Amino acid sequence: MSSLHTALIIAVAFLVVFFEATVGGFRRVLGAQVELLPSLMIYAGLTGGLPTVTLLAICGGLWLDSLSANTLGISVLPLFLVGIVVQRYRGLILKDQRFAQMVIGATASAAAPLMTLILLVNTQRQPLLGWIFIWQLLVMTIIGGLMTPVWFRLFGWLSGKLIYRSLGETSFRSDREIKRGRA
Repeated sequence: MSSLHTALIIAVAFLVVFFEATVGGFRRVLGAQVELLPSLMIYAGLTGGLPTVTLLAICGGLWLDSLSANTLGISVLPLFLVGIVVQRYRGLILKDQRFAQMVIGATASAAAPLMTLILLVNTQRQPLLGWIFIWQLLVMTIIGGLMTPVWFRLFGWLSGKLIYRSLGETSFRSDREIKRGRA
């Protein structure tokens, strides 16, 4: 894809992290913090290349950690692993099917917090575990799965508005032979 596509993904990631940190209404109503970066990573892994996945993991993870109680940089590795697995197997994934997008988004939205939890436990931190963690994981999984098709529609619309599309075939055929001179 183009560099504008990557820049759009990074800009949306910044807005998503800012939205998650400042809007507390969902957190109060649902009793869980919504994390949308794993579902955005699914979109980046299916439509972008390795530089896009790496840039989103680093920037998104550091932005998320700087505005949360996490250790700085702890979210980078789980986001990168989610993105690299999806990017590696994107030829096998039905990325145009909404159900497949939802299932993969839900899986990534559950896997990234679990990997972060494993890293937090290994860094001598004492994360809050209990029944509320299961509820929070369930909410993050469902909302992440529902948001993944939204990313595909949003970026499809943005790409149609902002990214230059090359023209299709011309009337000149490349296999046509042009004879010059006398016949």
